[in-house]
Amino acid sequence: MRFLGNVLATIIGIFVFFMLFFFGIVLIGAIFGGESEGVEVKNNSVIELNLSDITNDYAGKYKDPWMDVFSKNKKIGVTDVINAIEIAQSDDAIKGISILNNNSELGMAQSKELRNALESFKKSGKFVMAYANAYSQKEYYLNSVANTIYLNPVGELDFKGLSTEVMFFKDFQDKSGLKMEVIRHGKYKSAVEPFLENKMSDANREQTTALLNSVWSSVVTDISKSRNIPVTKLNEIANGLLARTPEMAKAQKLVDVVAYEDVYHDAIRNALKVASDEDYNSISISDYTQNTITTGTDTDTSNQIAVIYAQGEIQSGEGDVTVIGEGSMRRSLQEARKNKDVKAIVLRIDSPGGNALTSDLIWREIELTKKVKPVVVSMGNYAASGGYYIACNANTIFAEENTITGSIGVFGILPNFATAANRYGINTEQIRTHENAPNYSPFVPLDEKFKAVTLAGVEQIYKIFVTHVAQGRKMTFAQVDAIAQGRVWTGAEALKIGLVDKIGGLNDAISQAAALAKIKTYSTQNYPEYEKNFNDLLANFPFAQSKENFIKEEIGNENYKLMQQVKQFQSRTGVQALMPFEIDIN
Repeated sequence: MRFLGNVLATIIGIFVFFMLFFFGIVLIGAIFGGESEGVEVKNNSVIELNLSDITNDYAGKYKDPWMDVFSKNKKIGVTDVINAIEIAQSDDAIKGISILNNNSELGMAQSKELRNALESFKKSGKFVMAYANAYSQKEYYLNSVANTIYLNPVGELDFKGLSTEVMFFKDFQDKSGLKMEVIRHGKYKSAVEPFLENKMSDANREQTTALLNSVWSSVVTDISKSRNIPVTKLNEIANGLLARTPEMAKAQKLVDVVAYEDVYHDAIRNALKVASDEDYNSISISDYTQNTITTGTDTDTSNQIAVIYAQGEIQSGEGDVTVIGEGSMRRSLQEARKNKDVKAIVLRIDSPGGNALTSDLIWREIELTKKVKPVVVSMGNYAASGGYYIACNANTIFAEENTITGSIGVFGILPNFATAANRYGINTEQIRTHENAPNYSPFVPLDEKFKAVTLAGVEQIYKIFVTHVAQGRKMTFAQVDAIAQGRVWTGAEALKIGLVDKIGGLNDAISQAAALAKIKTYSTQNYPEYEKNFNDLLANFPFAQSKENFIKEEIGNENYKLMQQVKQFQSRTGVQALMPFEIDIN
């Protein structure tokens, strides 16, 4: 027994030694690696704008500084990229920007802000050039800002207008016995319509059509200005698919040159006055942005604008860069409120909504903060339902024209398997001391009294939601109710009906916050700082491939997105303030 004990002790000792050795090496590498300088920006360079790894406005940071030491995650956000492009305008080393086969997952509002930054870059006298083997509709929208657009001779250009589709499950529920019990307020609250109907309601069709038309109008207006093509002509091209081949796209003036990539690089050499047999200097947008973050200096640390990023679905808990959690959000608002150097706050929202209770807790924190310092909201791709809930009481609300917002309505959804269980011989009985004692059970038919109580709760939250909006927007309850009912609006439409104040991006919101605080020089400070534990740390190391990446690799990105949507429906508890759908523009 003593021998076995010694063997076991030896094995454990070796294991502990190697673990300590491994983490020691990682720590040394992290410390000394973090001190290394960024990539050199050589003279006469172009920035390569590849956004495939950049999805969120804010890449996040940790509350615990040790997490920054250990973490291999050095990602940057869209906001960092836009700031870097602004700096590049006056950087003598940078002569232009190359958009080469870019394939991003940015939303439409993000694309518009990035597009605006590229327009401003062009006005500085520097060039923007674009090349692709094929242009999706969304990528063409961004690339159309370029001075010169190249397309591969055997490529294609997707330009056909917008569409969306919704799947309906009523018949499936009836046949399978797997039912989703829905309790809602708002005739436009179509997040739950697929479980109630076999086809789209007139109200849902009305709002979806208006939404698509408004987003498309914003898209073609921008393309029209950049390409000097009338909007009516662009609509004609889309209707007839008149730009689907490279030759047709060039004939319609959507692209300038049909050629292979080597010709594109020769054109950049010519613009930089580099010999045809020499390589030209380039730097990736990621490296250039990291350099600007590292070398950037604050203009006034005593006058700060706190920029608090609210990204993703609203849920309870801490949250992270893809989930708005009450923990990180409330803590960030409290810290900014108490910090004497912070003179105003900008809340950057990119959210379709989520848990109603969490939305209200964040709303309350904003209400307390607004009494002390100005709060300005900047809406990104989405600020709908719960996303609008946390925006409505700000001093000023900015949105892009193609931001999706509104969706002022709430619902509850309860899975019920009683019929399916009975079909397979599973019967459930409840014993109670009082009439309303049992909690909801998915294996018992929905009790009408329970449904009535739940509906009363939904109605109560809807009234609170509308009241908050009415107070924040200085409108009457009836005025808000008339434009609420769960209906979704674009930023351009929301401006007309009073749900937002101004059209503009994050920098416009920051400028407004400075004006309200009556400061002329200032620096910005990003929030939240997320609190992470040891398990989160381990997930960053190579031997611990993330579950997300593993599943994506096995089933593909599109199937993974579908799986995530199903998972989100399963995890949503309590009354939801959530927008009806997501629009993907390709």
